[in-house]
Amino acid sequence: MMEVAGSWTEVFERSETKEESAETLLGSSTLTLAPLVSDSPSIRRSQPILITSNRAKGVESFSSSVPSIPNPFPELSKSPVLISSFPPQSSDKHAIKVYGEDSHSRSVWVSPGATAREVCHMLVQTAHCSDQENWALLEVHPTLGLERCLEDHEVVLEVQATWSLKGDTRFMFCKNYAKYEFFRKPMLFFPESMISDSADVNKGMTSSELIKNLLKSGTCPEIQGFLHVKEPSRKAWKKVYFFLRRSGLYSSTKGSSKEPRHLQYVADLDDLNVYTVVNSRKLYGAPTDFTFCIKPSKNPIRVQDLKILCAENEQTRTCWTSAFRLFKYGKQLQRNYEMSKAAPQKVEGSRFADGKSKSEDSLVAMDFSGKAGGRVIQNPMEAQSAEREEGLAWRRREALRCSLPNLNSAVRPSSIHKTQPWFHGGVSRKEAQRLIEKQGLVDGMFLIRDSQQHARCFVLSLCYQLKTKHYLVIPFENGGRKYYTMDDGDTLFIDLLQLVEFHQINKGILPVCLKHPCVCVAL
Repeated sequence: MMEVAGSWTEVFERSETKEESAETLLGSSTLTLAPLVSDSPSIRRSQPILITSNRAKGVESFSSSVPSIPNPFPELSKSPVLISSFPPQSSDKHAIKVYGEDSHSRSVWVSPGATAREVCHMLVQTAHCSDQENWALLEVHPTLGLERCLEDHEVVLEVQATWSLKGDTRFMFCKNYAKYEFFRKPMLFFPESMISDSADVNKGMTSSELIKNLLKSGTCPEIQGFLHVKEPSRKAWKKVYFFLRRSGLYSSTKGSSKEPRHLQYVADLDDLNVYTVVNSRKLYGAPTDFTFCIKPSKNPIRVQDLKILCAENEQTRTCWTSAFRLFKYGKQLQRNYEMSKAAPQKVEGSRFADGKSKSEDSLVAMDFSGKAGGRVIQNPMEAQSAEREEGLAWRRREALRCSLPNLNSAVRPSSIHKTQPWFHGGVSRKEAQRLIEKQGLVDGMFLIRDSQQHARCFVLSLCYQLKTKHYLVIPFENGGRKYYTMDDGDTLFIDLLQLVEFHQINKGILPVCLKHPCVCVAL
């Protein structure tokens, strides 16, 4: 036992002062060691000492007299990463784990009523993303190969409550440009061949007018067409004619007959979710890659509950999945679309400091050749001619700049494309198509990858009209210098970055300008 010389006891400073209010005492009571005065009564050391507190009621804490250790990293005191790492003060919050496309995850504390839109906005702020919109929360089932984009109004915790505890289901945070694309280009998503004749209730109205009116009212035209369906407990696939109506999904037992006696009820639209199937040929033996499935929304996912369907092409699959969403949520999707348009947006690559979007719709053709100043070119043919002339002048300037003897190649190395978000290295053709499909089949979605069949070549994968097209970028020697071209040397680029920057303004040989880079999101 260690003894201390002298008699000591623990007292509170200001214990003999007049009692003050709680605001005055808060943080002012300090616990210290003070020597006893000479007239204090002697006590035995084994006797317990009762220390009375003079703190006012309602004061729950006191500070120590020991000086606090300063924070060595004050700039991290308000970091969103640290904030999201600890549980919030309110006890009604719940933690969910969200994965990025690099397989890394982040835990986020959300309220019981938090929607997918609110969680995406929280992740945008936490991950310091450059733009606020076109983000989505995916429900992914890796073992079954199922993926579904949560609607903006869906409550995240309610979706998570339907998962099996033993499964590997997860949330993924990624881009999705095509969430509401069918509102902008309805005829591309709903071709006339798939619209049921019974949907044309208004005589004299064309199919395009019918679709636009139905979308404005939050409904969808009746869809019909052949789909491959996987027979239960068998590996065989059967081609069946389906009808999608407001009352549900039906299949015809006799060809494409619409008679009620030949229709068989398949599913209720209010109680199902639609998933796209990844790697369906390997997992389910599907005849094509354009597979989707429907299942009850309130039950954990089981293989026996899946109704797996397969379309002939991507446009047909997109039409069916979009129609399922519209029939199930109706006017709510229209409200979600209006909210996404009302939110402030910032387009990738925009250099405007005031946040204005630099979209193709806001660009006009100008002519500055006259003495009176610039004029807007109204004639489309004249605008295309001016675009070609500008492209030729741009190529001449670049060729002159590259031919200068004092050009420093170290300023712009040939491997500069490896640092760009649109470059995906050695991914395969099939993987490139899957990445573009996941982030949205909108015109202008693109990425560049290494060619797997041609050495020292690259491939530009571009989405146009719900299809992914691939363009070979080959090296080209001219005047002892190395260039890249996609049109057999008619247009030369010193590197891939210059190629992308040119085609973001000029279509060239492409069907559409490059608009949306397909990027991998890391949390």
